[in-house]
Amino acid sequence: MKLPRAFYTRGDAVAVARELLGSLLVAPARGGRRVSGIIVETEAYRGPEDRASHAYGGRRTRRTETMYARGGTAYVYFVYGMYHQFNVVTGVADVPHAVLVRALEPLEGVDLMRRRRGGVALRELTSGPGKLCIALAIDRRLDGADLLRDRIWLEPGRRVSPAAIAAGPRVGIDYAENWAARPWRFWLRGNPFVSRAPTASPRRRRA
Repeated sequence: MKLPRAFYTRGDAVAVARELLGSLLVAPARGGRRVSGIIVETEAYRGPEDRASHAYGGRRTRRTETMYARGGTAYVYFVYGMYHQFNVVTGVADVPHAVLVRALEPLEGVDLMRRRRGGVALRELTSGPGKLCIALAIDRRLDGADLLRDRIWLEPGRRVSPAAIAAGPRVGIDYAENWAARPWRFWLRGNPFVSRAPTASPRRRRA
């Protein structure tokens, strides 16, 4: 069962980011297999007003065009010449809101994930946006994919209580001025697969 279109097309990207926690991100693999993980960390981006968003100020480029699709579309971009990052477009068409999936708890296809990630420890497989894309073989070919079809999708997963969710500022967006302090990063308290400790601020491009 995939998450329905109505889940994504709501106008509040922050609510979607919070409610994605516990959902299952699934990518098919050869031979009828699949790899998947429970979403344990997200960040919301609300362009065009959000200074941290790729679509800030209504910016509309070849890369950001996917953000203007209807909710339930995958937005995948490439950063630093080495990493892909996977986002879920939310809201209605022409309103560029998106949620970055920052970390997963590995569930299915762990051996395949390890091969793709060079045999790293379980804790390191998907504990970051670039890591999870390598583990699930997510790249620019999936940019624009419909999340209600069969190239990549999300399913209901683990029920998460409000008390289990922590919130804080997004990571690496000091340039976003007053938007930098908004608590639009969400993660599962105590989960070992969250990308960073709550006080960490690794450098990362806008999402």
